[in-house]
Parts: sequence; structure tokens; C-alpha cells
Amino acid sequence: MKLKILITGKNRKVAADICDRLENDKGYLAVKCNPSKTALFDIVLAELPKVIIICLGDETVETIEAYNVLKAPIKQGSCTTIVIASEDDEKFFIKHSELDRVLFLSRPVSLFALYEKLNSIEEDMEKKKDQGLSAFREYINENMEDEHKRKHILVVDDDTEQLLNIKEQLEEFYDVTVVKSGEAAIKYLIKHTPDLILLDYLMPDQDGPTVFRQLKVMNNCADIPVIFLTGMTEKKAVVQTLTELKPQGYIVKPSKKSEIVAKIIDVLG
Repeated sequence: MKLKILITGKNRKVAADICDRLENDKGYLAVKCNPSKTALFDIVLAELPKVIIICLGDETVETIEAYNVLKAPIKQGSCTTIVIASEDDEKFFIKHSELDRVLFLSRPVSLFALYEKLNSIEEDMEKKKDQGLSAFREYINENMEDEHKRKHILVVDDDTEQLLNIKEQLEEFYDVTVVKSGEAAIKYLIKHTPDLILLDYLMPDQDGPTVFRQLKVMNNCADIPVIFLTGMTEKKAVVQTLTELKPQGYIVKPSKKSEIVAKIIDVLG
């Protein structure tokens, strides 16, 4: 199983060199990404890399904070993050970053050390894959869990900025999953059952009402409350849809944190 590796950072020379070496020497699938908040958010969501390599360069507080969008996959343990930095870069990163678990690798980069770590990650992946064939499978009766557990919200929107904003607004109070299309939402809902869905009304390919109709005929989704996300220009059409489809309401975006949370509380309690 070859690793999928995301390479980013302001030190483009180091990033490009490492990307070439990983592909040519080891045959890894290396994906380069602009170190902006929205670009990182999009590519992590789309590619699901197992390793993220950040090549620090002429950083500012704002550019370091952009890497905080990687906080969720790192916290979940779904990827390993390696930061390539000088001593000063490392101190600056630690001071301004919210990431709670990264590996630092000094410049000039020791390819031997990097390859050794990547080999170790690959071996762990293979072990987990083999163990999964005979591992215990845990069943949890959700009806018996604490009634005060955090609710799970699925947010569906094709606009990256909207997804980022809503995720940041809600994750203080809820577990939040985000997807960028109706198709991705249906795939997710086949295996998962969130407590509520925030569904963008106007999306390419499958719009909100189309997705709504699909999930209402899915056995595990028929009773999930749905709130449409809509711009002001679609407000009239949404009101008509409310009458036809009977979702739990709509939110006009962009919305304040208090407005979104209040609407969710109104639906979920």
C-alpha cells in the first residue's frame, strides 16, 4: 500500500525537491498544494492523504494559522504531519500554531530519516489492515449512551469558504462533518447517521431539494432533520420548497454563529 502524501508550505524550493524525490525514489503519490486555508481544506477533503509534509519558509502569523485547518484530521489520527523547518521556524510555528501533534524535521533535510519514518508509517498501515481482518468489532447501543453527548451535524455545501466558516462556528458545540456535493453527502449517509443535516439549497449537479428527496427514501435517513442553507436570491424558492418538502427550516447565509446555533437548538433541543 503506497502512501498518499500532501506537500505544502511557503518554502516552495524544498517542497518541490521533496515531491520529486518521493515520486522518483520511492514511487509515492505526492500531491502539492498551495499553503492557503481554503486550498488545504479542499485537498485534504478530496485526497485524504495519510501524510502531510509542511515545508516552512518565510512564514507570518497568518500563514501559520492557515495550517490550523489540518487540526481535525491530525486529532482524529487519520494522518501524520511532518514539519520541515529551521530552528527559528520551528519556534515560530510552535508559538502560533494550534496543531497539537506534529513531527519536526530539520533543514537541510535528511532523506534517510524521512524515508525511514515513511516506511514506518507504511508498516503500521499494513499491520492495521491485517489486524482488521480478525479484529474485534465493537457494537454500541446508541440508545443507551449519555443523552448529553455531542450531537453530530453534517454540512453539505459546494462553497469552501462557507464550509470552513460553518465548521468553525459549530465545532465548539457539535461534532461536524463537511462534504462538498450532494453525491458525497449520499455516500456518507449510506454509512453514517448524523443528528442533523445543514444542506445547501443551490449546488451544481444535485441541488439541495434533489438530495433531500433522495435521503428521505433511505432507511437510516428518513427521520434526520434537514435545514436548508440559502442565499438571499433563493429565499422565495426555498419558502416554496418548505411547503412542498417540509424540511425543518432554512438559514439565510452568510449567517452569524448565534443564528445558526439558535436554529439548530430550535430543531434538536
